[in-house]
Amino acid sequence: MSLRYALRMRWLAFGTFDVERHPRVAVLIEGLRASGDEVVEVNAPLRLSTAARVAMLRQPWRLPLLAWRLATCWTRLAVAARRERRRQAPDAVLVGYLGHFDVRLARLLFRSTPIALDHLVSAAGTAEDRALAGSGGIKHRLMRWIDRTALRRADVVIVDTVEQGATLPADAAERSVVVPVGASDVWFKAGEAHTGDAGVAREPGVVHRAGAPLRVIFVGLFTPLHGTATIGEALAELAGDDRIAFTMVGTGQDYDRCRELASANPRVTWLDWVPGADLPDLVAGHDVSLGIFGTTDKATRVVPTKVYQGLAAGCVVVTSDTAPQRNALDDTAVLVPPGDAAALAEALRSLADDRDRLAKLKSSGQLYAAERFGPDAVVAPLRRSVAHLEFGHRHR
Repeated sequence: MSLRYALRMRWLAFGTFDVERHPRVAVLIEGLRASGDEVVEVNAPLRLSTAARVAMLRQPWRLPLLAWRLATCWTRLAVAARRERRRQAPDAVLVGYLGHFDVRLARLLFRSTPIALDHLVSAAGTAEDRALAGSGGIKHRLMRWIDRTALRRADVVIVDTVEQGATLPADAAERSVVVPVGASDVWFKAGEAHTGDAGVAREPGVVHRAGAPLRVIFVGLFTPLHGTATIGEALAELAGDDRIAFTMVGTGQDYDRCRELASANPRVTWLDWVPGADLPDLVAGHDVSLGIFGTTDKATRVVPTKVYQGLAAGCVVVTSDTAPQRNALDDTAVLVPPGDAAALAEALRSLADDRDRLAKLKSSGQLYAAERFGPDAVVAPLRRSVAHLEFGHRHR
């Protein structure tokens, strides 16, 4: 392999992704730059959330709106991409999260350039997880077709866990590389700002101050993947325990059910929305960050963004005991059976009881995340795969 491509490449980060809504893309770009690569962003955000895109399955008459927005964004992308190609051709193109359609335009514009598609979620899997398309129906077959045809246009398919890779068609699996979601530097900096030299919290009223409650936070879209009904049941079980206080951030599909279940607990603060720029500091000011507790198929295959961010922010992460999370987190997190509210409540009681264990887990988790889940660490497998492919393209 050419030393040049092992050390430095020129990437085009391409698509309608929105780094404010989907931090995964920001982590990849940050990691490539931290590794010495040049990354030019050719980006025209579609400004539609995952929920909004998938909800169009329920309301197909809204699809023309998606088509119009996509066409507008693609026009801007095509102009910018051609300009960058004339200036200096990229060594590789990275198509960001939710790029099922963008990868088609990328292949038209860059026919001989290696393309890496971040296939963090499949269209069919997301529709199933959110109960929007039953298996075998017309909508489900359409989603599977969108997935398959998108994957065929990519030279490298990026997945976040081995388990997600196992769901790919055989031809795509051969071109796949596992790249953990990771966390951006801003999360690590927020954790450092709230942590002293010995891992002792600086935030007033947090862990080590006598009599202070254990502060627990959840941030999410309240989807079935998150298992927020389980969280709501656990909050109800802890209604009489004044040692534990909760912050619940977000709204979504199962929000009303979660809030109803947790209504007996007076120590829950509900925040519908927090600006993305404020989230790292907010999370880092808590002791425990909750992951996912869902029992859907997808929930057994992923390690969600919030888990990596919670570790980076210096929190103890409590999440479900699934194969990918167990393998990724080792002994740096507290794992409970999926869907088990009693086990979740007991795990939180245990942390409230044992503040020394809490402090050790906070410190070890943050160090572990810094070694394995920082931007430059997570992109290493991607850089190797694409550098090797680029070398092959140049020497055929």
